[in-house]
Amino acid sequence: MCYRIYLKKNEEKRIVAGHSWVYANEVARIEGKDKNGSLAEVYAHDGRFIGKGYINHASKILVRVFIRGNQTDDKQFYLDAISRANAYRQRLGYENCYRMVFAEADNLPALIVDRYGDVLVIQCLSLGIDMRKKLICECLVELFNPKGIYERSDVAVRKKEGLPEVKGLLYGEVDDYCQIEENGVKMLVDVKNGQKTGYFLDQKENRFAARKYCRGADEVLDCFCNSGGFTLNAATVAKKVIACDISPLALKNVEDNAKLNGFENVETLQGDVFEVLRNFRKEKRTFDTVILDPPAFCKTADEVKDAYRGYKDINLTAMKIVKSGGFLITCSCSHYMTMPLFEKMLIEAARESGRKVRSVEVKTQAPDHPSLLCADETQYLKFFVLQVE
Repeated sequence: MCYRIYLKKNEEKRIVAGHSWVYANEVARIEGKDKNGSLAEVYAHDGRFIGKGYINHASKILVRVFIRGNQTDDKQFYLDAISRANAYRQRLGYENCYRMVFAEADNLPALIVDRYGDVLVIQCLSLGIDMRKKLICECLVELFNPKGIYERSDVAVRKKEGLPEVKGLLYGEVDDYCQIEENGVKMLVDVKNGQKTGYFLDQKENRFAARKYCRGADEVLDCFCNSGGFTLNAATVAKKVIACDISPLALKNVEDNAKLNGFENVETLQGDVFEVLRNFRKEKRTFDTVILDPPAFCKTADEVKDAYRGYKDINLTAMKIVKSGGFLITCSCSHYMTMPLFEKMLIEAARESGRKVRSVEVKTQAPDHPSLLCADETQYLKFFVLQVE
C-alpha cells in the first residue's frame, strides 16, 4: 500500500495553487507503507486528493508533488513531460544550447536537463528522481538520440536528500569540452568540471543585451567572468575586454574561447574580484563598462545579511571606477537576494558612491528557465544595467 499523506488544516492552499513542495512540518499524519523514494499520495486535511509525488523521509521536503490526476510515473509519463518541456524551448527558437528541463517549472521537480549540442547533461536533486535516473536516460535517448549523457549531480543540495554528490558518464560518449554557439559566438563548455552543468545558460539573452552597453568601449571589465560568456559577447563590440576571475581554470577557458573566435582584444586577470576592484579604485583606473556576475553570495536565508554587504561592497566600488556616462552591468543569481532587496542595495550603493546613477534596463533569467508565479524559488536571477554619471 502506498503512502497516504494528510496535511494539516489549510496547509494545502500553496500546493493546490501549483507549488510542488510538501514540508514535513505541514503533515498531520501518514498512512500506509512503502519504500523511501516511492510515489506517495497527498491529501488535504478534509480528505480531498491533491496529487502524487516522491517521498523522502530524510528531507525537510517530505514530498515533491508533480502528478495532479490519476496518472502514474511510468516511462510514457516521462516521455510526455520531457517532450512538452523541449517543445516549449523549440517554439522559442532554442536549438544548440539551452535548458531543456527546469525542474519544478516544467513539472519535473528536482530534475535538470541541459543541452550542449549533441550532449545532454542532467542533475538529479532528489531521492525519487535519482532512483529513476536510468528510466529518464532511456527517455532522453529515445527522444533525442544524443551522442552522450553526462551527470553533474555534484551539488551540495543532494546532502539534504541523504544523497552523495556524484558525477559521471551515463550514456554514450562525452568529450572533455563540448562546442556550442551562443549569440553567434563559439564556446567550449567543460561539462565535466565547469560550474553547474558546465555553463550558465540562464544569462544567454542578458549577455547579448550587454553588447549595446559595451559598443565602442575602450575597455570593458568583466568580473567573475567564469568561462567568458559576458567577455566574449562584449569582445564582439568593444576595443578591449579584461576578464577577471580567481580561478586559473576559468581564465584558461576564456583564453581558449577567445582564440576559438579569433578575438585578440581579450585579456585575462587572475585575482579576488573584491581586491581587484579596490586596487583599480586606488589606482584611479576607470572603465567604460564594468560587468559583475558573481556566484550566489547566499544559499540560505541565514546568509542574506552577509551577502547584502558583499553585493554592496563590489557594486559600490564598481560604481566608482565607471567612467562618467559609462555603464555598470550587475547581477545576482541568489533566490534569497530578492529583486526588492537587490534594488535596495543598489540604491544605497549609488547614494554612497557620490555618483548620479540611473537604471537603464532590468531583466531576469532566460525564457528557457521559466519561473512559476506560485513558487518564488523558481525566480532567482536579477540583471540590472545602470548608467553612472
